[in-house]
Amino acid sequence: MIYLDYQATTPLAPEAREAMLRWLEGPGGSGFGNPHSAHRMGRSASAAVEAARERVAALLPPGGRVVFTSGATEALNTALRGTRGDVLTFATEHAAVLDCARPVEARGRRFTVLPVKRDGRADIGALEDALGSGCGLVAAMAINNEIGTRHPLGEIAKRARKQGVLVLVDAVQAYGRVPLTELDADMIAISAHKIHGPKGIGALWLRDGVEVEPLMFGGGQEAKLRSGTLSPALCAGFGAAAQIAEERMAADCEHIEALWTRARELFAGWTLNGSATERWHGNLNIRREGLDVARLMSDCRNVMFSAGSACASGSGRPSHVLTAIGLSEREAKASIRLGFGRYTKVDEIERAAEDILDAAGGQWP
Repeated sequence: MIYLDYQATTPLAPEAREAMLRWLEGPGGSGFGNPHSAHRMGRSASAAVEAARERVAALLPPGGRVVFTSGATEALNTALRGTRGDVLTFATEHAAVLDCARPVEARGRRFTVLPVKRDGRADIGALEDALGSGCGLVAAMAINNEIGTRHPLGEIAKRARKQGVLVLVDAVQAYGRVPLTELDADMIAISAHKIHGPKGIGALWLRDGVEVEPLMFGGGQEAKLRSGTLSPALCAGFGAAAQIAEERMAADCEHIEALWTRARELFAGWTLNGSATERWHGNLNIRREGLDVARLMSDCRNVMFSAGSACASGSGRPSHVLTAIGLSEREAKASIRLGFGRYTKVDEIERAAEDILDAAGGQWP
């Protein structure tokens, strides 16, 4: 099989797997202790969690703290529902943001979804018009999970700062792939399994001084914000993945540029969705007139690619991201997303393209 769905999840890095094993030991081992226990095994597990926290934090701005969560969805929900004031966000955001509208509004706060431009980038004019008294938070993606477009986060933060409004960045597709240490944000949501770490763990970064109300209640183990027993294994895997991502960031980017260049050559006759310049090159979202994507995916069972977000697969609805940038339902349903990264080989791109083009009735370059 050829895996080209890196936006949905990434292969577990060997280093992350190795880091996790000690903390998965059963009877006879010493790594299964509760990191919140006061005895020696608990203290050892707690030390592993804190070491992982430092590694995760190293890729984020200074002057903040990392709170481990079950994933980016929990992190985003915590930030959106645990702050005050009205919320502004954009039409191409992830469902983990957009679906918070109801619980936010249930507390008497407004939740406004702003338009984006045809390239998928935030409409700054619309943001400026919407910012005002009562607004407490602006939520924006760093890199879109469906089309790879980068929001102008600097411009978004600049406008928000003038009004004293907090900025939440969904950095799930950006963390570990592009530098974020200079990012101007108050809260950042990230996920381990998008950077070759394990599923089931993410984090919410909070700038010093930013206070958020808990989403869940119990022992308050994570800075009194997030209750529940942490998994030392998941934390260790996340930390190892973050460390490798930091060490390999330049090399990974260079490799992805080569994959992008070859993929663009192979699909030269297809139309690119989203910005041609302001985007992450590990995400190729393209369309072809009259393409039957359901049949294409059935005919190309050896190639793992997507027709949109994995979170919305099977819904039968066109991608909300593609319709938000002005595509018709027909155009949206004739689009596919190819995602590649660290472990993708050029020959896999070529073999996948041959299968897809053959099945789509295209011409092999």
